[in-house]
Amino acid sequence: MAYREEEFLNIAGIQHFSYCRRQWALIHIEQQWQENIWTVEGSIMHEKAHDALFTEKRGDVLISRGMAVFSGTLGVNGVCDVVELHASPDGIPIFGRDGKWRPVPVEYKRGKPKENDADRLQLCCQAMCLEEMLGCDIPEASLFYGETNRRNKVPLDQELRDKVQAILLEMHALYNRGHTPKVKPGANCKACSLADLCLPKMMKQTTVAAYLDKKLREDTV
Repeated sequence: MAYREEEFLNIAGIQHFSYCRRQWALIHIEQQWQENIWTVEGSIMHEKAHDALFTEKRGDVLISRGMAVFSGTLGVNGVCDVVELHASPDGIPIFGRDGKWRPVPVEYKRGKPKENDADRLQLCCQAMCLEEMLGCDIPEASLFYGETNRRNKVPLDQELRDKVQAILLEMHALYNRGHTPKVKPGANCKACSLADLCLPKMMKQTTVAAYLDKKLREDTV
């Protein structure tokens, strides 16, 4: 299945969706946003990485920042923080450069490695876009975490790729319906910048009618 450009979803959304489906819908369907200390720190880190006019060469590695990527097959587009191009006989030709180069996307995150797959899914999606655009295979990529100041290699195995495809199908289905999932309060809510918009405690009510009924009964006691 090939998506039209107007149907593309933002690659960054896959990280939001994996973190919380309702958070993703509030941001990408309802266009709501609210900052907190974590989102501000993350924005500052990405501003440093996203200089689309800046390319540098370090030995046998070309470094491209803020590279725009897309996939008609997955129906997504977005920007890679950094794409490193390593000189390699098994690589691909790059316009304006001699030799062959092996692309490796690097995503920057402010915190530390997570137990869930949210960051790895976003990184894998970026790599899958690059593979489609450049006609190459990217077996691994990297996540750099600001809190640990370390880079973590991420194998892009078939299980992770299948999960990316499955999640994107669900995201497209919800987006096409314009549907915002109901809240499912959990540990993630404490760190979410949209907690005041989402109102997870209030929205635990099964319906608006049930919530209003409860409030009316409380007022008459």
